Amino acid sequence: MGSGQSICRSEAKLDGKTVIVTGSNTGIGKVTAKDLARRGARVIMACRDMTKAEAAASEIRNETGNENVVVEKLDLASLASVREFATKINQQEGQLDILINNAGSMYCPPWKTADGFEMQFGTNHLGHFLLTNLLLDKIKASAPSRIVVVSSIAHESGRMYFDDLNLTNNYGPNRAYCQSKLANVLFANELARRLEGTDVIVSSLHPGVIETELQRNMAEGCGCVYTCCKCCFWCMVRSFGKNQWEGAQTTIYCAVDENIEKSGLYYSDCRPKRAARQARDEAAAKRLWDLSEEMVGLKKD
Repeated sequence: MGSGQSICRSEAKLDGKTVIVTGSNTGIGKVTAKDLARRGARVIMACRDMTKAEAAASEIRNETGNENVVVEKLDLASLASVREFATKINQQEGQLDILINNAGSMYCPPWKTADGFEMQFGTNHLGHFLLTNLLLDKIKASAPSRIVVVSSIAHESGRMYFDDLNLTNNYGPNRAYCQSKLANVLFANELARRLEGTDVIVSSLHPGVIETELQRNMAEGCGCVYTCCKCCFWCMVRSFGKNQWEGAQTTIYCAVDENIEKSGLYYSDCRPKRAARQARDEAAAKRLWDLSEEMVGLKKD
């Protein structure tokens, strides 16, 4: 069990609030959705695997007594799916109080998204970048509201390969993952700057080292070196890692804690933490934003 500081102690109720949690059919996303449902929120579980999502939603309804838990299809590796989901939300939902960008891909082979982007950058950053921007008007209209971006301590090892964001010439599963997690923090920081004065709080966070389905793609790696890395990773997780409930606490904290007033902070163990130097580079954050707008087709005329 985690230390006292790493547990969200807030008893905030969310009755009348609407929350979206991406990738919430399993892992810390599911724990987060369950916690917010228990607080009374209308929880929209935005998931790619509808069968797993429906089962998870049913479990959450039964355990929390909250029937206002719904499932919507969202594949962050497809910009068309992101646009379809956002259109549905904008048309059907009267408000959006909390958006939690939780879903992610980790350590996968050199796969591509439906739009030809490197899978980890495309899913972890670009999909959420487009989603957030398409829902931004509704989030601002629902203020005070929050946007929570789940990153990772891996951002500290990341660098932005601006001349080759898809790592076409130099792909490595870990290199791609760390770049995508750095992109998460840069995106959150730039978004917070752009939303100054709107009463929308943006936070990014490291949930901890957790054993979840996020690591399932590690099995797809090739060669004995990769297998060795995988074994070392699992030894570390099982020796020093958090369980899924503990891993969800910082996400929940950023979503509900009443004491959070400052936007653009990075959190770990339910406390602000100084992000890596490259994550605090304002010029890089703006450059990433501009490139991301072009890549997802959001560039203003």
